[in-house]
Amino acid sequence: MHSHTFDVVIIGTGIVGLTVAYEILQRQPSSKIALLDKESDVAKHASGRNSGVMHCGIYYASDTLKAQVCAKGAQRMRLFAEAEAIAYRACGKVILATSEQQLPVVDKLLTNAQQNHIPAERIDNQQLRELEPYAATELAAIYCPTTAVIDSLAVVTRLRDKLLAQGVKFFFNTRVVGAQQSQSIQTTDGTFSYGFLVNCAGAYADTIAKYFGLAEDYALVPFKGIYWKLTADAAPKVRANIYPVPDISLPFLGVHLTRVINNDVYIGPTAIPAFGRENYQLTEGLSVGESLDISWQLLKMYARNANNFRKLAHLEIAKYRKENFLQAARKLMPSLTGDDMVAS
Repeated sequence: MHSHTFDVVIIGTGIVGLTVAYEILQRQPSSKIALLDKESDVAKHASGRNSGVMHCGIYYASDTLKAQVCAKGAQRMRLFAEAEAIAYRACGKVILATSEQQLPVVDKLLTNAQQNHIPAERIDNQQLRELEPYAATELAAIYCPTTAVIDSLAVVTRLRDKLLAQGVKFFFNTRVVGAQQSQSIQTTDGTFSYGFLVNCAGAYADTIAKYFGLAEDYALVPFKGIYWKLTADAAPKVRANIYPVPDISLPFLGVHLTRVINNDVYIGPTAIPAFGRENYQLTEGLSVGESLDISWQLLKMYARNANNFRKLAHLEIAKYRKENFLQAARKLMPSLTGDDMVAS
């Protein structure tokens, strides 16, 4: 087995791992950096599978780290896209209230925007019609002009190429299998010694942490988002992004409509518990041991009902049926039909 030594070893080549390496080189250009991944290339999981929507930060209170990171991160991502000629479109977003109970949340979102210095305004039905002619009207709507979409896969591949050009070493098909006492980890490609180790392993971050005796009281419970896609005939009904006012009792934004960077229009996502860290489709990525462990964690969450988990579970599991998914989407766009939606 090989033995490797680096100043910094980073586990994971998603957007976080690549960006950490990129930032370290900005500050310490002479650093010897290794990036490890069990996959054959970068961004094989969350970073290469997301919608590419860059949110403005309106959902978060001004005293949260999320609010600061969201707005600043979007600005820095835009500058990177412009400098690297990566496809990017500042198309904006409308957020719709679909019930009277959501009106106080509209006011809260506008307060967040004001406190976080985010461009956002309440618009009337005529203004909404000009932005999104087929969107549901009547109650209330917010327009966020700085929301954008980007080619997220192009971002990570460009980062990979830039890091390679600066001498960063990538070790693909390399799985971490354990940690040793003396600042080294054991992998399927031998031992890696390091000055600093950064855990950017995504859905496996808890597994890596436990090799070091950390995060013993934590368990990762994966959720997956299922999308439908609008047909070519129905897609022109959506110009940019149409979101619902979020249910503040739940941790997800709800079903929405998004025109992504290649101009396809998607409806979703759900927030359905996955029974494996890589359970993207049906039985894909499932193992008996992992599925049983996740099931046990889900049962405990259901019993405790923390963060209204039971309500979330009932709502999201119902969306496995296309009819229920369509019902959620029609709150934003009443003219949609089941024939407008195809599996993505």
